[in-house]
Amino acid sequence: MGCASTHFARLLNRGKQEETERLVRANDRTFNLSHRYANNAIKTSKYNLFSFLPLNLFEQFFRLANAYFLFLLVLQVIPQVSSLAWYTTAVPLIFVLAVTALKDANDDINRHKNDTLVNSRTVNVFADGQLQKVEWSNVQVGDIIKLESNHFVTADLLLLSTSEPLNLVYVETAELDGETNLKVKQALTVTGEMGHDLERLAAFKGEVRCEPPNNRLDKFQGTLNLDDQMVALDNDKILLRGCTVRNTEWCFGLVLFAGPDTKLMQNSGKTVFKRTSVDQLMNILVLSIFGVLAVLCTILTVGNFLWEESDGEAFTSFLPRLPDTDLSLSVFLLFWSYVIVLNTLVPISLYVSVEFTRLCNSFFIDWDRKMYHVKSNTPAQARTTTLSEELGQIEYIFSDKTGTLTQNIMTFNRCSIGGTAYGELLDFNGQRLEITENTRKVDFSWNKLADPTFVFHDDSLVEAVRAEQQEAQAFFRLLALCHTVMPEEKTEGKLFYQAQSPDEGALVTAARNFGFVFRYRTPESITVMEAGQKVVYELLAVLDFNNVRKRMSVIVRNPKGQLTLYCKGADTIIFERLHPSCQQLKKVTTRHLNEYAGDGLRTLALAYKDLDEDYMVEWRRRHHEASISMEEREEKLDKLYEEIESDLLLLGATAVEDKLQDGVPQTIEQLAKADIKIWVLTGDKQETAENIGYSCNMLRDEMDDIFIVAASTSEDVGEELRKARKKMSPGSSDEPKISKSRSGLLWLQEIQTVEEEKVDGQYGLIINGHSLALALEEPDLQLELLRTACMCQTVICCRVTPLQKAQVVQLVKKYKQAVTLAIGDGANDVSMIKAAHIGVGISGQEGMQAVLSSDFSFAQFRYLQRLLLVHGRWSYSRMCSFLRYFFFKNFTFTMVHFWYAFFCGFSAQTVYDEWFITMYNTVYTALPVLGLSLFDQDVNDRWSFQYPQLYGPGQKNILFNKKVFLRCVLHSCFTSLLVFFIPWAAMQDTVRDDGKDIADYQSFAVLAQTCLLVVVSVQLCLDTNYWTAVNQFFIWGSLAAYFAVTFTMCSNGIYFILTSAFPFVGTAGNSLNQPNVWLTILLTIFLCVLPVVAIRFVYLLLWPSVTDKVRHKMHEEALPAPTPLRSRPKRFSTRRSGYAFSHSQGYGDLVTSQKFLRPKKRLALFPRDEPALAQNRPQTYSTILE
Repeated sequence: MGCASTHFARLLNRGKQEETERLVRANDRTFNLSHRYANNAIKTSKYNLFSFLPLNLFEQFFRLANAYFLFLLVLQVIPQVSSLAWYTTAVPLIFVLAVTALKDANDDINRHKNDTLVNSRTVNVFADGQLQKVEWSNVQVGDIIKLESNHFVTADLLLLSTSEPLNLVYVETAELDGETNLKVKQALTVTGEMGHDLERLAAFKGEVRCEPPNNRLDKFQGTLNLDDQMVALDNDKILLRGCTVRNTEWCFGLVLFAGPDTKLMQNSGKTVFKRTSVDQLMNILVLSIFGVLAVLCTILTVGNFLWEESDGEAFTSFLPRLPDTDLSLSVFLLFWSYVIVLNTLVPISLYVSVEFTRLCNSFFIDWDRKMYHVKSNTPAQARTTTLSEELGQIEYIFSDKTGTLTQNIMTFNRCSIGGTAYGELLDFNGQRLEITENTRKVDFSWNKLADPTFVFHDDSLVEAVRAEQQEAQAFFRLLALCHTVMPEEKTEGKLFYQAQSPDEGALVTAARNFGFVFRYRTPESITVMEAGQKVVYELLAVLDFNNVRKRMSVIVRNPKGQLTLYCKGADTIIFERLHPSCQQLKKVTTRHLNEYAGDGLRTLALAYKDLDEDYMVEWRRRHHEASISMEEREEKLDKLYEEIESDLLLLGATAVEDKLQDGVPQTIEQLAKADIKIWVLTGDKQETAENIGYSCNMLRDEMDDIFIVAASTSEDVGEELRKARKKMSPGSSDEPKISKSRSGLLWLQEIQTVEEEKVDGQYGLIINGHSLALALEEPDLQLELLRTACMCQTVICCRVTPLQKAQVVQLVKKYKQAVTLAIGDGANDVSMIKAAHIGVGISGQEGMQAVLSSDFSFAQFRYLQRLLLVHGRWSYSRMCSFLRYFFFKNFTFTMVHFWYAFFCGFSAQTVYDEWFITMYNTVYTALPVLGLSLFDQDVNDRWSFQYPQLYGPGQKNILFNKKVFLRCVLHSCFTSLLVFFIPWAAMQDTVRDDGKDIADYQSFAVLAQTCLLVVVSVQLCLDTNYWTAVNQFFIWGSLAAYFAVTFTMCSNGIYFILTSAFPFVGTAGNSLNQPNVWLTILLTIFLCVLPVVAIRFVYLLLWPSVTDKVRHKMHEEALPAPTPLRSRPKRFSTRRSGYAFSHSQGYGDLVTSQKFLRPKKRLALFPRDEPALAQNRPQTYSTILE
């Protein structure tokens, strides 16, 4: 189907050339429409009212099994071929097609609803010189639209003007990158001057020439031609679809990309139809069954030919051949007759039963209250209903960090000021106390502007600040001044901070609660409330953060005219720039930083410097010269920053906690015990990701080594990976061991598998985005990366792009042939989610883009262990039990026909009544096997958590594979032999109690089909591990239905209604009232079941599986208690997060508008002598929980 749809798409797009650049004219729809740019409508649905029936039927008959049964139906309407009534195939086929069509229609109706919901949103668009409300679907490229606060951005826009000073607009990008902190965009000055002047906006005729549609979220290149003036455009001038406007009354934008051309939709990735490994195996098995069917039919056809030549002539007087039919044609027609008779080898009900089983198992996930998040009112949701059993086969998990493992909520946890550590509680013996929800909180009621949600437990810090201790006051003054946070005060005293990163928001909020309240900001000043007094600082410069500097500084003048530089940044960077007098304080602060890092906290060092008026004037002059230099501008500015940020005086350090979601360490521990490998793919910096790795129990100090790959060339990356691999496995060969095999239909697909290598010890790997990009470019480096990474227990990839996330997943899928799962929460995780076999979206405050692209979704990472270890394992086990039993009952049913052929002259006569054949799969055995596939469980959920090793059989695909299928076929052949020959031998010369003969064809048929149905029902009972009332009802109800229907079909009344359709009149009553018939049924059951029970007993005694051992323990011991959420022990480490800023260039140039004011002479903040070290508090250190 994919090939056909791709071909049609190519035909439709044949005349459309690939876009190399985009040219857009504002307010000129005629010009823009001539370029055939996409409009803003989104379409994810597949069908409409007229195309549904033909297209859906075409898709269904494109499936091999459905086409096969349609072919059988055609054969059955040919009298010369068919020995069965046409309805035996038509009824099940129509039922299967109808159920599948209803499911597809329901799915597509939901897609239509989602499309309509988005496309019907309204936005103000300029038309005919005025603003008009227009639906999103009618927005075109080149339109100028107006957005207001809390509005979704309609399309990718060039920002023209805003209501804010300096033409700024604040946007939330949660749908794009999962981050809830606000980003700042700024319009060009030439367009910002238009403001809200509708006449000027309507007359705007700017022409934009830019890049074609692409998926690069962080880059944009283009130019604006306005009044013969060319202005460069970059990403700071663009608002992307998926963002939300915040704290901005209004803004205007020019539509550059609409609908499918927007970067959001371009990043959605190609939607791949996901098929489970069970599906792929079923296709291979069904194809193999076709081959078996052809062989069986050939054998029986040859048998018929030989029988016709030897004995057939004697029967022609009783059974004359059809007119104009010789022996050869008769034998040829008989081949197709046996194809019809033996068609149940490939049961049509198999596919609809599989789909129904998956659908119901997905409902169990939706209904699971233990995966319901009360705070956000978010239940778990199975968005794709066809992948449930693959949840039980996961070997690799690829996880995002921010918002997935963490809450993306930063809290000010601890700090070190002047050598004194604050934030911990100690007992009388100086030992650290554990802080719980019941621990007394610091009372901030003395501060009317305090944030009521801020929590701190150490009263001594408040006492130090209120006692006007110089170091403490300078510490929080720095936090209140050195940042780019934007305040919002909707009502008096109700402050809201919009921060560039959550870290900055947490630090400014801490300063606010301790009496240094950041209140207002202008491009030239910062207003702070200090101890209730309003203090206005003159903002002279912001030396902004970037990934190279790893620090930020501000230069301010206080009301007394004192000049001060405040700096915060990575401790390693700050320590290099300290005054020599700070050595002793640096040692103590370093010890505190190591302790904070050991607890997984994100740290910053704080320092200040007093500036001289004359020096500042000279520095300002040189800064101006460097800023206008045409050569080496960045290098010159960096030198000036280095110069002024030297000889700093250390104030202390902060420790901010990026809170993990509840239960994350325990979840990762459980999944690791289930032998599931977890790789973290994050856009965060290395230090942050590394610390989260320790916090989550993924990295541990007890590991033999943790390799860090951060090379800048391909050669160096390869060398670092090889060194790591050799250390883990000194005997490993230089060339990877790759096993080649074939798979897929007709075994046409060649697959390569990199074999596992033995490793002694525990190792971790951390690789940054640049090194990862180099490793993914070359095939040899790809294999080296894969070999090294798979030898490690933990892999963390930092600074990776959305495309690299998908490439890593594809690499593992390609060379490990393992089932993968990707979990994330933002639009930057969509490509990874779509690339993996299973995609899981975390629904919450970070947006819904990942959820909309996922197969399963829930609110918390901890629910992943229940999804896999309980629902996934149960679904896989149930599906395997279902398939084993389904093939068993159908092969047994069909092979009785095969044995009977040797006793009916190979005439294609059926053993059973035609109505039994019609209802065997759809009525008599349908519900019992569905009961098995829906309710069976080897152990309950608590034991599944207690022993994660139970997950292993799914990863190794033990429960259903080609060997298991072959054993199932052999078992079926053995059972069919007994089901046929025991009744045949018992009834051959038997008479009734009254002396009449009962060994006629119809009596034998009723006996054989009764034996068959009871035997397969008993076999189902043996396969059932968990009995429910529903299972009991289905089994006994199906048997009761069989006897009721059989006696009805054999009754005189129904025979008189339709004589030709019900020829077995009186047969059931005459046969099933004889004791020897029931003895024969009991003997058949006993002989069929005894070998199965004996073999299972021997295996249970000598070679018990993990499941057998746990089930034995389950019967001997009490139910285990739910696993408590253990608190994470503390650890000590020298690895720490170096800084806590946003991952992109800061906004210092925006908040200052690049204006430097004239500096004046000032006095020192406080004496340059190093502050005396306070009495150091006792510390306790613990290792992380294994």
